[in-house]
Amino acid sequence: MILTAFRRGFHTRNVSALYGMIVAQARMPVFYFYCGVPDTVEGRFELIVLHLVLVLRRLERSDDPNGTGRNLGQRLFDAFCRDLDDNLREMGVGDLAVPREMRRFAEAFYGRKAAYLAAIEIADQGELEKAVARNIFGTRSADERAARLARYALAAAALLDAETDNSFVAGTKVFPAPEAIFHA
Repeated sequence: MILTAFRRGFHTRNVSALYGMIVAQARMPVFYFYCGVPDTVEGRFELIVLHLVLVLRRLERSDDPNGTGRNLGQRLFDAFCRDLDDNLREMGVGDLAVPREMRRFAEAFYGRKAAYLAAIEIADQGELEKAVARNIFGTRSADERAARLARYALAAAALLDAETDNSFVAGTKVFPAPEAIFHA
């Protein structure tokens, strides 16, 4: 049984399952209807990035001395990049323009990751609201929409921190129900 963790297919399925959960959570209608996230390609990208950052943050904190969490995080980020590349091509972006767009997405991802992590690490909802307002809603000041998403992100980060490494490695991690956090 222990050798199944070293088989290539095992990791690929788990990364796909974990990435699929991130995308499914980011596509939940409650984020678009209740929080007012624009239901556009950009809005969906922003929510995927937020959820991916939350999971990567947790994986980077893994206490596994073999680096399983970081390895899984890198594979998850690679899956995200492949998905972006595939989506760009599906939307008709030409082969010569894809690398330029991918660079733009990478810059956006790393900028958002830095802003979100800085606020999450100090559990500063106000700073997270500003980052969410700026990145997801394109506004300079936070409002109730940004406050809801920031509250959700902090609660999700706390829930993910409480999970065992095995739930991530197995690809079975589940995010919190946003409705429960929004109406708390």
